[in-house]
Amino acid sequence: MADDLGYGDLGCFGQKLIKTPRLDQMAKEGMKFTRFYSGSTVCAPSRSVLMTGQHMGRTHVRGNAGGDMSRQSLREIDITVAEKLKDAGYATALIGKWGLGEIGQEGHPLKQGFDFFYGYLNQVHAHNFYPEFLWRNQKKHILKNVVKPISDKPRAGFMGGAATKRVEYSHDLFTQEALTWIKTNKENPFFLYLPLTIPHANNEGTRMFGDGAEVPDYGIYEKEDWTKQDKGQAAMITRMDRDVGKILDLLVELKIEENTLVMFTSDNGPHNEAGHNPKLFTPAGPLRGMKRTLTEGGIRVPTLAWWPQTIKPNSISDQPLYFGDLMATACEMSGINLPAETDSLSFLPSLKGNTAKQKRHKFLYWEFYERTFRQAVVMENWKLIRADMDNQRLELYDLKNDIHENSNLIQEQLAVAQRMLSYMETAHSPHPNWPTPGSKK
Repeated sequence: MADDLGYGDLGCFGQKLIKTPRLDQMAKEGMKFTRFYSGSTVCAPSRSVLMTGQHMGRTHVRGNAGGDMSRQSLREIDITVAEKLKDAGYATALIGKWGLGEIGQEGHPLKQGFDFFYGYLNQVHAHNFYPEFLWRNQKKHILKNVVKPISDKPRAGFMGGAATKRVEYSHDLFTQEALTWIKTNKENPFFLYLPLTIPHANNEGTRMFGDGAEVPDYGIYEKEDWTKQDKGQAAMITRMDRDVGKILDLLVELKIEENTLVMFTSDNGPHNEAGHNPKLFTPAGPLRGMKRTLTEGGIRVPTLAWWPQTIKPNSISDQPLYFGDLMATACEMSGINLPAETDSLSFLPSLKGNTAKQKRHKFLYWEFYERTFRQAVVMENWKLIRADMDNQRLELYDLKNDIHENSNLIQEQLAVAQRMLSYMETAHSPHPNWPTPGSKK
């Protein structure tokens, strides 16, 4: 899973300037999902949806919680995909960015079904790709980098900053750890969750040095007539593409590719936080909006599946699916029961080409708490966005004919809107950590 990669950032989804040959090849050899949605429009809640199979109206972590890290930790009662697969006999590993529980909290990955963890626990720590340390299980792995804090006050429970001495790039360390772990577990059924940090910005680096696109080199973009931030943004994506290719190549080398499903996606829409120029690359492609919006650009994400001899090459799924569906898919593949409290449909029939047996969601649901509370529902080709609780700011779009969400049809389709509003009311479960306007904590 990439971090803040837009729907239009890959060649196979229309990108013209940034080169992604290995992911484009993955699409040709597998399946491209043109209507796959992230769990949320920002990081922590999106990951909570992915891990629990519960949409934003029910999952425990519903926002980036600022300095209150207790609100951003999964609980012991939460059931994750990793827990289900571990119970089914799978070796489980998390390498990369977690963001759902710290040392001493119930949400720590080793308490949520993972046998092995290497990476960042804290999302602010994960901004810096040249950190002073990473976590290996519950111990710090000290690196050779030197970091300057942005202030003397912690943000989101962590002292954010940017490196003044850059030696070890965390993304490269994650790639090597992943390759090593796969080799070690090649004889076992395994589940590897690899939430990469690129092409997210180092927000602190942007504020301190004007450049949040940290990358060891600009590679093929070195001589482009672009700003260094634009070069860095492109180089991060191409570096990630290269390393996904390394993983696919290893599976083939180990002769386990026909027994391994590989999925690639992004946690939400593209960012505008590194000092780069988003207009250069049009990262949302034909969609409107970016990270922190509930328009399609904020939540529809580039998604691929690769499973040689099972997925038909060059296949496309245009069915609305989302992060929460990983739970049901993993449970069906491993032959175990789906947890009761989920909002998840298996898309295994689609992967196998059995579209007639593929169930469809009645609706998909999102809510977002930053700035003003907002909700969104997708019902096949209809999309409703509500920006207030009095139904005075409603937007209704026909995504089949208006992918950019330009024409608000709320006045012409009141019956459709009313039906979707009823789904919004059904989907939202009150949560003491995440009060909505007018509710009591």
